[in-house]
Amino acid sequence: MTDISDASAPRSAREWLSILARYREPSIRRSLFELAATLVPFLALWALAWAALSISPWLALALAILNGAFLVRIFIIQHDCGHGAFLPNRSVQDWVGRTLGVLTLTPYAVWRRTHAIHHAHHGDLDHRGIGDVTTLTVEEYRALGPFGRFMYRLYRHPLVLFVLGPSYLFILQNRLPLGLMDQGWRYWTSAMGTNAMIGIFVGLIVWFGGLWPVLVIFLPTSVIAATIGVWLFYVQHQFEETHWSKGEDWQLHNAALEGSSHYVLPQPLRWFSGNIGIHHVHHLYSRIPFYRLPEVIRDHATLAEAQRLTIRDSLRTVGLHLWDEAEGKLTSIRDAQLRYGFA
Repeated sequence: MTDISDASAPRSAREWLSILARYREPSIRRSLFELAATLVPFLALWALAWAALSISPWLALALAILNGAFLVRIFIIQHDCGHGAFLPNRSVQDWVGRTLGVLTLTPYAVWRRTHAIHHAHHGDLDHRGIGDVTTLTVEEYRALGPFGRFMYRLYRHPLVLFVLGPSYLFILQNRLPLGLMDQGWRYWTSAMGTNAMIGIFVGLIVWFGGLWPVLVIFLPTSVIAATIGVWLFYVQHQFEETHWSKGEDWQLHNAALEGSSHYVLPQPLRWFSGNIGIHHVHHLYSRIPFYRLPEVIRDHATLAEAQRLTIRDSLRTVGLHLWDEAEGKLTSIRDAQLRYGFA
């Protein structure tokens, strides 16, 4: 990992802000192109999968699974809308985000608020629980009773995090403004309005095609996209040398840069994931449109080398469960038990 404070680069995370501000302006033409290049194939694959039902449900299922990749990219565009990074006109941008939220099963205003909390408090041990993957310190885990430890182990199990969890999050949990239920009508309107539009959409599918399109196309596409999305979010923050601190030791910009990975993906995975793997840059300056993130690492080799995480590296992050404050890194429960001598 390259030291981001070397002599050829700014010496602090905060100093990068004025440099990254040069990349913040979206291009209306480019944004509309990216929207069309994502939505048109998504809708075309939906239509092809529906037509394929009359030939083979397995063919329809294969097309639906492929379409999950386009749905991930739709979520990235919604994500940029939430950060005010996709279009200059905020009102139009918000309506694009709300509309895409029906396809991604994600109420726009609710997600935008919880995601803003994630950005504002990422890596802060004093503020956890909204918009993040639950992460305990070694001492917090040691203080739990047997049932609490079992539940935490269950939560961090790959089957729960990456198989059951994504479907629960996007299909069930997103139907309510959890975490914001006492924060006013805006978030209830967002959740219930999105639910109503999803209900109409699914109702029309059933009206014209019965249950098969829902079971073979709609649900598999949504589940695949949710699973990919949760995996990306996980590896972007849950790597060994990530950043967690508390109190006066926590600094927003340091946590943004040092606590987010540069997930190095090959094409076409980089395209389908909307360059979100360049996550350390995104967290440091979230107003940069996703299609301009490659410009940043092209122009700044120091950022291109910082927090690099390959696909092989990312697979090893699944075994990390606890933040070791003494060592300043994520560790497995087993390693923590051996290091600190508890059962």
